[in-house]
Formats: sequence, C-alpha cells, structure tokens
Amino acid sequence: MDAETLPTAEPSDVAGGEADLAEREAAYEKFVWDNLRRNYLGNYLHGMLGMTGFRLINAPTFLPAYIHMISGSNLIVGLALALQQFGGVIAPIFAGSQVEHRTKVMPAAMWMGGLGRVAILCMALAGWFLKDKSLLGAMLFFIGMFGLFMGAQRVVFGLLMAKVIPTSRRGRLQAWRNFTGGIIAAILAKVAGTYFIGHNLFGNGYSTTFVFAFILTSLGLSALQLLLKEPEPPTTRPQARFRDRLRDAPTLIFQDRSYACFLLVQMLATSARIATPFYILYVGHQMNLTGEVLGNLSFAFLGADTVSNLLWGNLGDKTGFRLVLLLSIALWIAATVLLLEMHVGPAIFVSFFGLGAAQAGYMMAAQTMILEFGHRDDLPMRIAVSATAESITATAGPLIGGLMADLLGYGVVFGASIGMLTAGLILLIVAVKEPRTAKLAAL
Repeated sequence: MDAETLPTAEPSDVAGGEADLAEREAAYEKFVWDNLRRNYLGNYLHGMLGMTGFRLINAPTFLPAYIHMISGSNLIVGLALALQQFGGVIAPIFAGSQVEHRTKVMPAAMWMGGLGRVAILCMALAGWFLKDKSLLGAMLFFIGMFGLFMGAQRVVFGLLMAKVIPTSRRGRLQAWRNFTGGIIAAILAKVAGTYFIGHNLFGNGYSTTFVFAFILTSLGLSALQLLLKEPEPPTTRPQARFRDRLRDAPTLIFQDRSYACFLLVQMLATSARIATPFYILYVGHQMNLTGEVLGNLSFAFLGADTVSNLLWGNLGDKTGFRLVLLLSIALWIAATVLLLEMHVGPAIFVSFFGLGAAQAGYMMAAQTMILEFGHRDDLPMRIAVSATAESITATAGPLIGGLMADLLGYGVVFGASIGMLTAGLILLIVAVKEPRTAKLAAL
C-alpha cells in the first residue's frame, strides 16, 4: 500500500472520539457526585471500623510487647515487623497489575481485605492453642501473611477511594473516620491493656485483643461491600503482564521529578520506623511495664491519632497534603527526642501522644498525596510503586533496628531514626512540590 492509499483519520472521526470521551468523563463525574453520600458513608464506616482494628495491630505497643514476651529477643521483634513489611514489597505491584485494567475493582478488594482479616484471627487462635516455639513460628508466619494482604489491600482500597470520593472531600473523610475510629481504638486500647492483658482474659489477653481487632475490621469491610457503588471509569490501561509492569516502574517514577523525590521522602520516613517497635521496649527499661502502663501509652498513641486527624484532614483539604507531611515529620522528630531525653511518666505519655499524632499525619499525607500525582489511568501502579518503595525500607528497618538495639542500645536506634527523618524533611522542603498546585498550574 503506497502513501496515497494509507488510511487517515478524518477530522470528524477525531472530533467524534473526543466528544464521546468528554461525554463519558461527564457521565463518570455525574455518577461520582450522585452517589457521593452513600459512597462517603461506606468509606467512612469501612475506615472507622477497619482502621480501628488495624490500629490495635499496628500500634507500637501490643504486638511488639507480645512478640518480646514469647521470644525474649529484640532481634525477633525486629524480624516479626520485618516480615510484616516484607509482604508489602511485591504484593502492591502485583495487585496494581491485576486491577489497573479492570473497570470494577471491588471484588478484588473483598478478597484481599478478607484474607488480611483472616490472618489477624489466626494470630489470635495461635495464642490460645499453641505454645513455645510453635506459637512463635505461627505468629511470625501469620504476621507475614497479614503484611502480604495489607500491601495488596492498600492499592485496591486507595484506588476505590480515588474513584468515588472527589479530591476536595478526601481529607475531611479521612479526618472524621480516623477521628471517630481513633476514639474507639483509644478506649479499646485502654481496656485491652488494663483488663484483657492485665487480667489475662480468656487465658490470653493478647489473643482477646486480636479477636476484637478481627471483629471490628470485618464489620468495616462488610459495611463497604453493602454501601459502595463503584463507577466504571471512562478509560483504563490495557491489561499487561506483571513483569512488563515491573519494567515500566522506573519510567513512571522518573517522568515526574517531584514524584520521584516524594518517593525518596517516603522511603526515608519508613526507614525511620527502625525505632518504632522499640519505643515501648525502651519505656520498659525506664519503668515497670504493667498492663496498665501498656494501656495508658496505647491510649496516648491512639488518642493522638483521634485528635490530630481532624486537624490534618482539614488542613490537607485547604492547603494540599505537602504541608501536612512536613509538619508531621517535624513533630515525629520532636517526639522521638522527647522520649529519648525525658524519662518521667508524664513526658513519656506526651512523647507517645506526639508519636501518634505525627504518624497519623504522615500516613494521611502519604496516602492522599499519591492520589494527586500524574494521570488517573496510572493511579493503581503509582499507588503500588509508592507502597513497594515504603515496604522495601520498612522491611529491613525493624530487623536492623533489633540487631542495633541488642548490640548498641536503644539510643543509637533512636538517633538513626531522627537522622533519617531530618534528611526526609530537608528533601521534602527542597525538592517536592505540592501536586495539587502543580496540576492546577499546568491547566
């Protein structure tokens, strides 16, 4: 076929295609706003109940204290947290490659979320029915499985929120669901420490706490399934093989300098979690770590999450989440210094409160900013790359931290954490632009 006979797109065809896409975009936007009330409620209940239960597992109190109790080793505590993070290294990119071409991702979300909750239940059952090395081995295995499914869940639930909640409402949604969920979590943490663990309820107070976490997270998942109405996006990426999407990741990262630097900030901040499992163990060296003390510090950590989320969410909606990320990292540094330098009860309580507020702000900012970079069709893989980048550093961090704590002491671990947070803060100030402002400027 010569050049004169090559088919060309008529201007009317191009215009027609653009008009059709515009109509589908308008219909998608209309669906989002028409169903916002029920989707907002579904995401609110899922986040409030689901994140309440997950806070009990992820707080730097109950799980590290339990693993230390059954193992007697800082290194094993670090290994447990490393296994949890290791599950999030490959799982997010795999999950992203499995859902980015789908018009509906809710079925995958139910599977991944459900399996993560089963892992929590298995941790509880292991505590009741196993002992000694069998118990420790089972706990390490199920902690790893929990991390695996949480890594996958982060992609699909982040994508679901981006599909059904407009940008201008995401901060307030997260603020209120975290606020109310935090109230429940803080009260339950106080009850769990004082009564469940303090009185060894049902033969194992930690297992009883994990069962409550399983029930709350399962109720949240059920609420989302019942209420959420998911739209079909106007465009999606074509299906690609997992290994091909892995090869595409560097291009996705480096085509946007600000996004690439944001990933570095995430990796530095998650590396700083090298100290997180050892906050409560450090306190145990300063005072008698009773069930009541464990409950009080868990209450402080989770209560700060409750109070601060209203501030973080509303601030993020008004200014963008870069400022939230900046302030939360600065607070994280200050709270760690306070814990390291002041060894009296009230100061330790305040430091745990600061750590809870800082990590709540960091999580909200990191998980929301990532939704605002780049094109919508790349969102699943962008979330996946972000989660994987965090998990790579978060995997090695606790294990290295445990080894450092055993060999060099907790002070060195905390100093390393402060150094990485400071580096991340400087990089954020110098090299990361607010994506919302940058996107508006490009229009």
